[in-house]
Amino acid sequence: MKTLHTGAVLTTALLLCGCNPLMKASWDTFKASAQGPASLELTPAQVAAVPYPQILVTTVTSEGVMAMARRRGDLQFWLASGNQVLLMRDGLVVRTVGLGVSLDGTRFDGESPFKRGLQHLHDGHTSTRWIDIYQGYRVGLSVNSRFSRHDIEPIRILNRDYALLRIDEQVAIPDLDFRATNRYWVDPQDGFIMQSEQHLTPQIFLKIVQLRPDREAVR
Repeated sequence: MKTLHTGAVLTTALLLCGCNPLMKASWDTFKASAQGPASLELTPAQVAAVPYPQILVTTVTSEGVMAMARRRGDLQFWLASGNQVLLMRDGLVVRTVGLGVSLDGTRFDGESPFKRGLQHLHDGHTSTRWIDIYQGYRVGLSVNSRFSRHDIEPIRILNRDYALLRIDEQVAIPDLDFRATNRYWVDPQDGFIMQSEQHLTPQIFLKIVQLRPDREAVR
C-alpha cells in the first residue's frame, strides 16, 4: 500500500483532462469551497463521450468526476487532474491522495466483506479492518464495523432508475473516539456497489456515484 506510481497515474490524468470539457470543468470543482460543493449538471451523453469508467465524487467542500486510469488486480486507480487519487477495492476506498488528511492504507482481518459481496452478509455481520492515516503517522488504527440490511430502494443515476439493496455499516475507530454510518447501495444480483457514502476517517467523507461503471471484477 505504500508504493503508488503517482507520476504515471497523474500523467494519465492530464491526458484524460483533455478528453472533453466535462472532465476539465468537473475536476476543477475539487478546489475547496467554503460554501460547499457546487452541484454538477451531468448528462448521459457527456459521460458516454469519455471512454473510461467514471465516478462522481462529492466531499464536504467539493465535487467532481474522476476516471479510472488503471487496474492492478482488483485494485482500481481513480484520479483527477488536480492530483487527487482514490484507490478502490470492491467498492471500498482503501487509500486517498490529495483530499486533505490522506488515508494511507487499509487491510482486513481475514476475508473482506466487500470481496465476499455485501449482498451475501447477514444482518448484524461484524468485521474489523486496520487503517493508516497520514497525519501524525497513525498506523494500525482498528475500524470495527457492523452491517445491517435494509430494503430495496430506488436510486436514479443519469436519468436511469435502479432498484438497489441498501446496506449500512456502523463503523467505530476507538483510538480516535469516532463513530459513523457508511451506506452502500448495491445491485442485489451481483453486489456491485452503484452508490455509497463512506466515512474513511474523521476528516474524510465521500459520496461516490458510479456514472460509467467498471464491472469487470463483479462477482
